[in-house]
Amino acid sequence: MKSILVHPPQKPIRAEIKLAASKSECNRALIINALTDFQCELSNISEARDSQTMLRLLKSDDAVADVIDAGTTMRFLTAYFTVTNQKKRMTGTPRMCERPIGILVDALRTLGADIQYENVPGYPPTQINGFVYSGQNELKIRGDVSSQYISALLLIAPSLPDGLTILLEGEVGSRPYIEMTLKQMEYFGIIYEADWEANRIQVKPSKYEPKNYAIESDWSGASYWYSIVALAEDAEVELLGLKENSLQGDSDIVNIMAQLGVQSTFTERGVLLKKIPASDSIAWDFTNCPDLAQTVAVCCAMKNIHLTLTGIESLKIKETDRVFALQEELKKLGAELNEVETNLKYEVVRKSDWAATAVPSIFTYDDHRMALAFAPVGMIHDIIIEEPGVVVKSYPGYWNDLAKVTTWEELQLS
Repeated sequence: MKSILVHPPQKPIRAEIKLAASKSECNRALIINALTDFQCELSNISEARDSQTMLRLLKSDDAVADVIDAGTTMRFLTAYFTVTNQKKRMTGTPRMCERPIGILVDALRTLGADIQYENVPGYPPTQINGFVYSGQNELKIRGDVSSQYISALLLIAPSLPDGLTILLEGEVGSRPYIEMTLKQMEYFGIIYEADWEANRIQVKPSKYEPKNYAIESDWSGASYWYSIVALAEDAEVELLGLKENSLQGDSDIVNIMAQLGVQSTFTERGVLLKKIPASDSIAWDFTNCPDLAQTVAVCCAMKNIHLTLTGIESLKIKETDRVFALQEELKKLGAELNEVETNLKYEVVRKSDWAATAVPSIFTYDDHRMALAFAPVGMIHDIIIEEPGVVVKSYPGYWNDLAKVTTWEELQLS
């Protein structure tokens, strides 16, 4: 599909949505399973392209591992292939090869890896040539970089002869993702100690215990439904497969959306969303849940709620520069994402007298979350989403699910 046109619903929304499985939780479980020689029974494996790519590459004997555009897959597999002493060329899309990996490679080299850069130092493609343990079992890593580097190292830590101690320097970003990694490791029998005041994590040498594991539904995917309920005139949606005490940091959407007009009631099957009055303004630190920023920014823009965002620095090195992408596309909705303090604080404001003179057409920058975050605008007025197929990266069934609550049509634009 080149683009789709989403229309506002013509009747009250009443729906049950079975969400896609969490690719974050799934990808960690896939690595753990591989480190047990695939002896675990995993259920509800994510259909997201990132997870399916991970699954395929873990079982492939090919000398080249092409992760396409999956950042988590690139980082986790680089560490996994290294510690299991596999020779692999790690590569991906042009954008993937612009996303840094130097901090992880440096750490793996310290542990004993032979990894070479093919082109630009610090970036894929890389060639993994082997691993001979150096005897070094302590690493210092900046805490404000991608948590994926840290999780990649933690997942392989039990396999190292002396385990691993990681000292995180400075402020720790996306901490819930690190805690998710540790909790899943613990479930599979790994002992660790985490001192968050000292920013120190120690993992003892051990072996993962093969177990059955059910992967939770995706809270990132849930966030788009929260936005749909917040923006629709009349909506009540039950999202299936979510847990109140989730390992996923994006479950913060419950607290965020309570201020944007959505009440969450947990049920035996998941969580029921209902509309409630919204606040006039909200300030939120997205350090621990950066993937929610686009959804919340668009929702606030459409509800004319003043939003102050901090902790979104990592968005600039995602599938696209998400800060720039938001700035460009929010303009089409009469809104602005303004930088108040350089790289620290941003605000979303909307012109009160704005009215669409044409159907806004949203460019998605080859970024799944741009399509997913802007589509709920269709609850208020028509909106075009360009290259909607990008959602396959994390939520392949999104457009089919959206069709349960409103109408959309495929367009072939010249």
